[in-house]
Amino acid sequence: MLELLRPLARPPCPARMRNPRRQHFFTGNNILRPRPDTSRLAKGIRKKSTETGEAESGHINAGPNEGIFFLDNVFPLKLQWLLRIPFFNADKSVPELMKRMQNPLLSPTDPISLIRRAIPKKLPLTVTEILPRLKEGGAFVKFSHEPHLGAEEIEGTLREYLKNNPIKPWFNPFRQVRTFLVRGRPWVEDLYRFPSSRLRVEFIPTAPGGEAAELSQEILYSLFRRYGKLADILPQPADSKVLPKFAYLNFIRVRQAIMAKNCMHGFTVLEGAGGGKAGTVLKLGYEQKTKPHWWRDWLVNHPRIVIPAVAALVATFTVAVFDPIRTFFIKAHVEGSFHLSNSPVFQWLKSQVTRANDILMIGRHKTEDAGLNAIWDDRKADIDQIQTWLMETADTFIVVQGPRGSGKKELVLDQALRDRKVKLVIDCKPIQEARGDSATINAAAMEVGYRPIFSWMNSMSSLLDLAAQGTIGTKTGFSETLDTQLAKIWQNTTTALKQIALEGRNKDDKDADLDDDAYLEAHPEKRAVVVIDNFLHKSQEGNLVYDKISEWAAGLTTGNIAHVIFLTNDVSFSKSLSKALPDRVFRQIVLGDCSAEVAKRFVINHLDAESEEDVNGDAKLTPSQQRSDLGELDGSIEILGGRLTDLEFLARRIKTGETPNKAVQEIIEQSASEILKMYILDVSSSRAWTSTQAWLLIKALAASSSLRYNEPLLSDTYKPTPSSPGGDATLQALEQAELITIISCNGRPHSIRPGKPVYTAAFKLLTSDHVLAARLDYLLLTELIKVETKSIETFEAELLLLARLPKRPLELSARVRWLVGKLGACQERIEGWERECKGLKGVLRKEY
Repeated sequence: MLELLRPLARPPCPARMRNPRRQHFFTGNNILRPRPDTSRLAKGIRKKSTETGEAESGHINAGPNEGIFFLDNVFPLKLQWLLRIPFFNADKSVPELMKRMQNPLLSPTDPISLIRRAIPKKLPLTVTEILPRLKEGGAFVKFSHEPHLGAEEIEGTLREYLKNNPIKPWFNPFRQVRTFLVRGRPWVEDLYRFPSSRLRVEFIPTAPGGEAAELSQEILYSLFRRYGKLADILPQPADSKVLPKFAYLNFIRVRQAIMAKNCMHGFTVLEGAGGGKAGTVLKLGYEQKTKPHWWRDWLVNHPRIVIPAVAALVATFTVAVFDPIRTFFIKAHVEGSFHLSNSPVFQWLKSQVTRANDILMIGRHKTEDAGLNAIWDDRKADIDQIQTWLMETADTFIVVQGPRGSGKKELVLDQALRDRKVKLVIDCKPIQEARGDSATINAAAMEVGYRPIFSWMNSMSSLLDLAAQGTIGTKTGFSETLDTQLAKIWQNTTTALKQIALEGRNKDDKDADLDDDAYLEAHPEKRAVVVIDNFLHKSQEGNLVYDKISEWAAGLTTGNIAHVIFLTNDVSFSKSLSKALPDRVFRQIVLGDCSAEVAKRFVINHLDAESEEDVNGDAKLTPSQQRSDLGELDGSIEILGGRLTDLEFLARRIKTGETPNKAVQEIIEQSASEILKMYILDVSSSRAWTSTQAWLLIKALAASSSLRYNEPLLSDTYKPTPSSPGGDATLQALEQAELITIISCNGRPHSIRPGKPVYTAAFKLLTSDHVLAARLDYLLLTELIKVETKSIETFEAELLLLARLPKRPLELSARVRWLVGKLGACQERIEGWERECKGLKGVLRKEY
């Protein structure tokens, strides 16, 4: 600080000492007075000054012929954050900061320059100490003066000078530097107490045990008005018992409160000024104002209005910001904008690789393509029919139904929609199998490219809604159900599909005057194609997803936005789709098994797909011509049937060197193992049938390839039980599980057949296993015996009731004979079944 004080401590000039001349200055009353020579006072300059006063006592003492000025607007008030830094030392850092600011660019505006400019050379004083107050934006300047001059007189002269020559710092160009004489004993502390526009004035007695006077508002106004405009003076409440007594002074500006606090702290109000007999000492401190957060209080006190309003704002923000982004990503997903396979560079590389492959592998083709060509030739009419329907404007669904493995997806995507670039494929399987609402939303979003998706917000909003409901008693609408979330996804997808369909429209077209709906109705070729695969997959677990998809698909077709094709294994699809389009007739294609001729050609094409030509150009014998065991192929296909997946499996096994009979036998054994595991040995409680019900059908279908629909329903095994609904529900569940196929005729169930052609041979293989058959027959007979025993108990109870009648009427004789006959018939059946059970137990004991 010594270096900082040297510019202010002006040493005597030698020339002035040799030729002293009288200088003059203006007093507070604008009287010109001679300026005394003060060169000798320069020797009294202090060597050190800190923010905490002399010797870190917190006070500045002014002796005889000394005074203290407080200069305001020297430092920016925004530097208060420096004092909050843990390792910031104001005693060392402030002087260093002041010295660094003294550069040629900032020299007129640095703090020391401001102080030097604020105290002109003509004043008869010598600065002995400067104490900066960084957090208060000012500085204390201690000075000494001649005995015949008063400090108040020098203050008046300095204030008049600053009024005529205003000094405005660079950080506050609209406020000038002000100065006042310190009239009290300032307390210079470095506590974390920061300036405020409100001051708390406490009235302290001059001596311990004395009595202090409570100053009135008029006296406080006369003392503090000179430092700035007062907004209000608040005395202590009359009923307050807080000591010492106090009052609040509210200034308009913070710097005015700073000036008043530093100049009047420790000031003693004498008796003549209203301070009481012994006088009253004023103790000043900053009082932080409590800001009136009326708006925050209103929001907290009106949750019934605020929470729904916030929910509405969040929803509006989501729609305005995220919906266009999500629509963009859906369009990119449908059009394949971000797919690598659609890149021109990738297409060029693919063509080059294909040409090189054709050169190196002459005469070779993909096995899958060669084998499937036979199937597509057989189903050419179905492919043409789908393509024709897509060129029409009928607002209905196209449904392709067939058992699993019949080639539905390949028929539609690879053949009927081969030339369609804009198509959206939605697989219902991952959506239906997802566990939990968040997983279901994620799965649905992934199918259509809906992103960004905040599925975790669904759980969080549900918790917030639950908490708000407990607070205000009603739901706020924060949380959204799975139904609502799925509706949002499909709605954004509809918007994206409509934008895609209208992209090629120009103002110069002939039908440019048509609106969007009329244009899409007139141009069905512009619409995208939506393929919904695995429709009604595991529909017994819940229909919410399928109902929402059906409603959305109905909106697409009726609005002429897109064509919709459903791919399903379920023969009862019309029940679900009729809810969405009750007044439409669906366009349906049923895919069955291939004929024996097509199946044989499919297998042979698979075998001959990689045949090579001779070096001389002569064709070699094809693999099918080289093999001598293909005579078994007709019999194998007759057993295996025309299911596409089974035929492909057979062709691959034959290709590895197995004979057709051996390959078919292994397929039969594998199918028998799957049937045993899935339909008989599985003891899970979620299935809608029992092992004995499935075994009864297997035995019947092993003996005959077709059953009358009502034939198994007449058995006591298909009566409702706690573990099975029985009757039609059980047969429908077994059809959904693909164990059987129900054939309809004239709109009613007609007959029952195996779920796959190969299942007929598999059923026979299972029934030929004596141990397995004995075990399952034993379980079946045991259940039948239980049913008959329960019937006997019912008959016996009724007979006992009739026997207890005091007089038995003659009309009851026929009822008694009927009951006795039923009881005897039941007993005969039980005895016969027990004899069969005895033989079955012998088999189970002897054979493995």
